[in-house]
Amino acid sequence: MTAAMRAPEPKAHECARTALVVDDQASARARMTTILTDAGWRVSTAGSAAEALEKARAERPSIIFLDIVMPDMDGYQTCRKLAVDPLTRSIPVVFVSTKCQRADQVWARMQGGKALIGKPFSDAQVLDALRFALR
Repeated sequence: MTAAMRAPEPKAHECARTALVVDDQASARARMTTILTDAGWRVSTAGSAAEALEKARAERPSIIFLDIVMPDMDGYQTCRKLAVDPLTRSIPVVFVSTKCQRADQVWARMQGGKALIGKPFSDAQVLDALRFALR
């Protein structure tokens, strides 16, 4: 593997950053966790919107990767709840979905998301969304 292909080594301050990955599918949570962990992030996961809201308030992650299509409460509703809570409103949200047309991207931003990445996602897409959302 060439130096250009290797993921950059995390800086000391980046190791303290935590991402919350929210998806009702365990395989999607595991894939996202691997990508973020390999990039030097600590990762917390949630399998439902209710669990995500609870963890976001308790853990105050640096960023949230949020699935849109989930039972009980979708990602858009979850994002709106995060946005009105003083403890979570400053946490950037990146939506993750199988629906990733231009209209979906516009709607995701209107709901408060910083970005929308489609499933299946690549390492590069996740890391690009991460950098974009945190700037």
